[in-house]
Amino acid sequence: MACCAHQRRYAFKALESDPERAKFALSRIGALFRIERTIADLPRTKKEAVRRTKSRPIVDEFFAWCEAQAELVLDESPMAACIGYALNQRVALRRFLDDGRLPMSNNISELHLRREVLGRRNWVFVGSEDGGKVNTVFVSLLASARLHGIEPLAYIRDLFCLLPGWPSQRVLELAPAYWKQTLENVETQQKLAANVFRRVLLAPPT
Repeated sequence: MACCAHQRRYAFKALESDPERAKFALSRIGALFRIERTIADLPRTKKEAVRRTKSRPIVDEFFAWCEAQAELVLDESPMAACIGYALNQRVALRRFLDDGRLPMSNNISELHLRREVLGRRNWVFVGSEDGGKVNTVFVSLLASARLHGIEPLAYIRDLFCLLPGWPSQRVLELAPAYWKQTLENVETQQKLAANVFRRVLLAPPT
Protein backbone atom coordinates (compact mmCIF):
# COMPACT_ATOMS: atom_id res chain seq x y z
CA MET A 1 0.00 0.00 0.00
CA ALA A 2 1.02 3.63 -0.45
CA CYS A 3 1.02 6.43 2.10
CA CYS A 4 -1.62 9.16 1.97
CA ALA A 5 0.62 11.37 4.13
CA HIS A 6 3.16 11.33 1.29
CA GLN A 7 0.40 12.39 -1.08
CA ARG A 8 -0.45 15.24 1.28
CA ARG A 9 3.19 16.40 1.33
CA TYR A 10 3.20 16.66 -2.47
CA ALA A 11 0.12 18.89 -2.24
CA PHE A 12 1.73 21.08 0.43
CA LYS A 13 4.75 21.62 -1.83
CA ALA A 14 2.42 22.90 -4.56
CA LEU A 15 0.69 25.50 -2.34
CA GLU A 16 2.95 28.36 -3.34
CA SER A 17 2.96 27.77 -7.10
CA ASP A 18 -0.59 26.46 -7.59
CA PRO A 19 -2.62 27.36 -4.49
CA GLU A 20 -6.12 26.65 -5.82
CA ARG A 21 -5.39 23.13 -6.96
CA ALA A 22 -3.24 22.44 -3.92
CA LYS A 23 -6.01 23.57 -1.54
CA PHE A 24 -8.51 21.30 -3.25
CA ALA A 25 -6.18 18.30 -2.97
CA LEU A 26 -5.44 19.09 0.67
CA SER A 27 -9.14 19.47 1.46
CA ARG A 28 -9.93 16.00 0.09
CA ILE A 29 -6.99 14.35 1.82
CA GLY A 30 -7.77 16.22 5.04
CA ALA A 31 -11.36 14.97 4.94
CA LEU A 32 -10.10 11.40 4.74
CA PHE A 33 -7.81 11.84 7.73
CA ARG A 34 -10.66 13.36 9.76
CA ILE A 35 -12.78 10.28 9.05
CA GLU A 36 -9.88 8.06 10.12
CA ARG A 37 -9.61 9.82 13.47
CA THR A 38 -13.25 9.05 14.21
CA ILE A 39 -12.86 5.32 13.51
CA ALA A 40 -9.40 4.71 14.95
CA ASP A 41 -10.69 2.50 17.78
CA LEU A 42 -13.37 0.63 15.84
CA PRO A 43 -13.03 -3.08 14.95
CA ARG A 44 -12.00 -4.01 11.44
CA THR A 45 -15.47 -4.69 10.00
CA LYS A 46 -16.89 -1.40 11.24
CA LYS A 47 -13.90 0.50 9.90
CA GLU A 48 -14.42 -1.07 6.51
CA ALA A 49 -18.11 -0.14 6.56
CA VAL A 50 -17.37 3.52 7.34
CA ARG A 51 -14.63 3.67 4.74
CA ARG A 52 -16.97 2.15 2.18
CA THR A 53 -19.74 4.68 2.77
CA LYS A 54 -17.79 7.84 3.68
CA SER A 55 -14.19 7.56 2.48
CA ARG A 56 -14.61 5.82 -0.88
CA PRO A 57 -16.69 8.64 -2.45
CA ILE A 58 -14.03 11.17 -1.44
CA VAL A 59 -11.27 8.99 -2.87
CA ASP A 60 -13.20 8.53 -6.11
CA GLU A 61 -13.75 12.29 -6.35
CA PHE A 62 -10.06 12.97 -5.74
CA PHE A 63 -8.83 10.62 -8.45
CA ALA A 64 -11.42 11.86 -10.94
CA TRP A 65 -10.15 15.38 -10.25
CA CYS A 66 -6.53 14.24 -10.72
CA GLU A 67 -7.38 12.74 -14.11
CA ALA A 68 -9.13 15.94 -15.22
CA GLN A 69 -6.26 18.17 -14.07
CA ALA A 70 -3.38 16.01 -15.31
CA GLU A 71 -3.38 17.57 -18.80
CA LEU A 72 -3.85 21.12 -17.49
CA VAL A 73 -0.96 21.51 -15.05
CA LEU A 74 2.53 22.60 -16.10
CA ASP A 75 5.00 19.80 -16.72
CA GLU A 76 7.52 19.24 -13.92
CA SER A 77 5.69 21.65 -11.61
CA PRO A 78 5.01 20.72 -7.97
CA MET A 79 1.35 20.16 -8.81
CA ALA A 80 2.28 17.92 -11.73
CA ALA A 81 4.37 15.88 -9.30
CA CYS A 82 1.43 15.73 -6.86
CA ILE A 83 -1.01 14.53 -9.50
CA GLY A 84 1.55 12.20 -11.07
CA TYR A 85 2.23 10.54 -7.73
CA ALA A 86 -1.49 10.08 -7.12
CA LEU A 87 -2.19 8.50 -10.51
CA ASN A 88 0.92 6.32 -10.47
CA GLN A 89 0.12 5.04 -6.96
CA ARG A 90 -3.65 4.92 -7.42
CA VAL A 91 -4.08 1.21 -6.64
CA ALA A 92 -1.79 1.34 -3.61
CA LEU A 93 -3.35 4.56 -2.28
CA ARG A 94 -6.83 3.03 -2.47
CA ARG A 95 -5.91 -0.23 -0.76
CA PHE A 96 -6.80 0.95 2.74
CA LEU A 97 -10.45 1.18 1.65
CA ASP A 98 -10.78 -2.60 1.39
CA ASP A 99 -8.94 -3.72 4.53
CA GLY A 100 -9.71 -2.27 7.95
CA ARG A 101 -6.36 -3.45 9.29
CA LEU A 102 -4.46 -1.04 7.05
CA PRO A 103 -3.81 2.57 8.07
CA MET A 104 -4.04 5.44 5.61
CA SER A 105 -0.41 6.35 6.13
CA ASN A 106 2.85 4.82 7.29
CA ASN A 107 3.58 7.68 9.73
CA ILE A 108 3.92 5.18 12.60
CA SER A 109 6.63 3.27 10.72
CA GLU A 110 8.49 6.47 9.86
CA LEU A 111 8.34 7.60 13.47
CA HIS A 112 9.95 4.36 14.62
CA LEU A 113 12.54 4.55 11.84
CA ARG A 114 13.84 7.82 13.29
CA ARG A 115 15.56 5.74 15.96
CA GLU A 116 17.45 3.87 13.26
CA VAL A 117 18.41 7.06 11.43
CA LEU A 118 19.77 8.56 14.63
CA GLY A 119 21.63 5.38 15.56
CA ARG A 120 23.16 4.35 12.26
CA ARG A 121 26.28 6.49 12.72
CA ASN A 122 27.15 4.31 15.69
CA TRP A 123 26.43 1.17 13.68
CA VAL A 124 28.84 2.02 10.87
CA PHE A 125 31.51 0.24 12.92
CA VAL A 126 29.31 -2.72 13.90
CA GLY A 127 32.20 -5.05 12.99
CA SER A 128 31.21 -6.96 9.87
CA GLU A 129 28.44 -7.52 7.37
CA ASP A 130 27.23 -10.48 9.44
CA GLY A 131 27.25 -8.28 12.53
CA GLY A 132 25.16 -5.72 10.69
CA LYS A 133 22.58 -8.34 9.76
CA VAL A 134 22.38 -9.59 13.35
CA ASN A 135 21.97 -6.02 14.59
CA THR A 136 19.18 -5.46 12.07
CA VAL A 137 17.33 -8.57 13.23
CA PHE A 138 17.53 -7.56 16.90
CA VAL A 139 16.53 -3.95 16.24
CA SER A 140 13.51 -5.16 14.26
CA LEU A 141 12.60 -7.66 16.98
CA LEU A 142 12.79 -5.00 19.71
CA ALA A 143 10.75 -2.57 17.62
CA SER A 144 8.07 -5.23 17.16
CA ALA A 145 8.05 -5.88 20.90
CA ARG A 146 7.48 -2.20 21.64
CA LEU A 147 4.78 -2.04 18.98
CA HIS A 148 2.88 -4.80 20.79
CA GLY A 149 3.32 -3.27 24.25
CA ILE A 150 5.94 -5.78 25.41
CA GLU A 151 8.84 -4.77 27.66
CA PRO A 152 11.85 -5.56 25.41
CA LEU A 153 14.39 -6.67 28.05
CA ALA A 154 11.98 -9.12 29.70
CA TYR A 155 10.94 -10.40 26.28
CA ILE A 156 14.52 -11.12 25.15
CA ARG A 157 15.34 -12.72 28.52
CA ASP A 158 12.38 -15.11 28.38
CA LEU A 159 12.86 -15.71 24.66
CA PHE A 160 16.41 -16.97 25.23
CA CYS A 161 15.16 -19.18 28.05
CA LEU A 162 12.52 -20.80 25.85
CA LEU A 163 14.25 -21.08 22.47
CA PRO A 164 16.66 -24.01 23.15
CA GLY A 165 13.82 -26.43 23.93
CA TRP A 166 11.04 -24.92 21.85
CA PRO A 167 9.63 -26.98 18.92
CA SER A 168 10.85 -25.47 15.64
CA GLN A 169 7.44 -25.88 14.00
CA ARG A 170 5.92 -23.61 16.68
CA VAL A 171 8.55 -20.88 16.64
CA LEU A 172 6.06 -18.27 15.39
CA GLU A 173 4.34 -18.49 18.79
CA LEU A 174 7.40 -16.72 20.21
CA ALA A 175 7.04 -13.71 17.88
CA PRO A 176 5.97 -10.43 19.55
CA ALA A 177 2.57 -10.58 17.83
CA TYR A 178 1.72 -13.81 19.70
CA TRP A 179 3.90 -13.43 22.78
CA LYS A 180 1.23 -12.37 25.28
CA GLN A 181 -0.97 -15.28 24.27
CA THR A 182 1.98 -17.69 24.49
CA LEU A 183 2.89 -16.47 27.97
CA GLU A 184 -0.59 -17.40 29.20
CA ASN A 185 -0.05 -21.07 28.34
CA VAL A 186 0.63 -23.38 31.28
CA GLU A 187 3.39 -25.10 29.28
CA THR A 188 5.20 -21.81 28.79
CA GLN A 189 4.92 -20.85 32.44
CA GLN A 190 6.31 -24.23 33.50
CA LYS A 191 9.27 -23.97 31.12
CA LEU A 192 10.11 -20.48 32.37
CA ALA A 193 9.74 -21.44 36.03
CA ALA A 194 12.08 -24.41 35.53
CA ASN A 195 14.83 -22.36 33.90
CA VAL A 196 17.66 -21.95 36.40
CA PHE A 197 19.25 -18.98 34.62
CA ARG A 198 15.96 -17.07 34.71
CA ARG A 199 15.57 -17.80 38.42
CA VAL A 200 19.06 -16.40 39.06
CA LEU A 201 18.34 -13.27 37.05
CA LEU A 202 15.07 -12.63 38.85
CA ALA A 203 16.35 -13.45 42.31
CA PRO A 204 16.51 -10.46 44.68
CA PRO A 205 20.03 -9.19 45.35
CA THR A 206 21.69 -10.64 48.43
